[in-house]
Amino acid sequence: MQFQLTEDLTMIQDMAAQFAKTELAPHAERWDREKALDRSVFTKAADLGFLGIYIPEEDGGTGLTRLASAMVFEQLAAGDVSHTAMMTIHNMATWMISRFGDATLKSRYVPKLVAGELIASYCLTEPGAGSDAASLSTKAVRDGDDYVLNGSKQFISGAGWSDVYVVMARTSDDGAKGVSCFVIDKDAPGLSFGPNERKMGWHAQPTAQVIFEDCRIPAANRVGAEGDGFKFAMAGLDGGRINIGACSLGGASAALKLATDYAKERKQFGKAIADFQNTQFRLADMATELEASRLMIYRGADAIDNKAPNAGMYCAMGKRFATDLCSKIANDALQVHGGYGYLADYQVERIVRDLRVHQILEGTNDIMRVIISRGMLRQ
Repeated sequence: MQFQLTEDLTMIQDMAAQFAKTELAPHAERWDREKALDRSVFTKAADLGFLGIYIPEEDGGTGLTRLASAMVFEQLAAGDVSHTAMMTIHNMATWMISRFGDATLKSRYVPKLVAGELIASYCLTEPGAGSDAASLSTKAVRDGDDYVLNGSKQFISGAGWSDVYVVMARTSDDGAKGVSCFVIDKDAPGLSFGPNERKMGWHAQPTAQVIFEDCRIPAANRVGAEGDGFKFAMAGLDGGRINIGACSLGGASAALKLATDYAKERKQFGKAIADFQNTQFRLADMATELEASRLMIYRGADAIDNKAPNAGMYCAMGKRFATDLCSKIANDALQVHGGYGYLADYQVERIVRDLRVHQILEGTNDIMRVIISRGMLRQ
């Protein structure tokens, strides 16, 4: 791994940090309170290449490496975790179409997704199929030049708000090999959405069921061959785990800065609490845990870039470690603030709420341990 950033990468990182500072951070509290994503933010992000960040340049994307992309998402999430997380989901869904779709499907969707004219969501989890994703039951039945889908997806970020849905559905009863991948437009007949879930965090981001009732789509909207969908989904999730880990880095970094600044200003017993050794030690541990988490995420991203045979294991390690530790860092930052940390005006409580779900989505951290141990035992 290269620890010395190139001039171009430093410039991109700085651009993302500036975007977070001017376009995300000033509005994060309001978005959280109003429970709404701001579409204009995605348009502005697309203008900077952030909505196709690791999409190849020949498909209209920015063409960055996964390592560079993780660094960008980290900077963006320091401004607002919820909007950045939605951007990472959009990037993952767009990448799946770009990587596995045929030329016609790519030409229909990828340019508009990269430009922010369309926003994409990713649909794998079902009410009865969470960690055991291969047991999904949503069915897609071929009917002439169409497929007809029936079933539902659960916990879908952007449900009802996004324009395009990359959906895994069963085309045969052959376990994981019976799952296929489809691109479905929001206005497809038979597609509907449940009410927005009331959540602990990610308030700005709508989360709901995606429901298919005799939903008819063109067969041309299938991504790749029948039966390859689960393989595509898992390939997407390796990068998705790095992305969400990077979002945790950004949130934890913001929380650490808030805690450090507060410790310098808050006075107790006649001096700033930063002058007390217990505060200094807590901040030191937080900074060390953040740096260790950053290295783990960068290691997983580097493994994807270099097509390492054990990339999936490194991605699982990075995701497990970084999302656990960054959630702890945010909680410690709240503790530094004392009672004020529990108030919405001090921002850190929102970061605590937003980071907690990262230990669950893109594969729970319990499942990450399964992936890691299997990788170890195969070696």
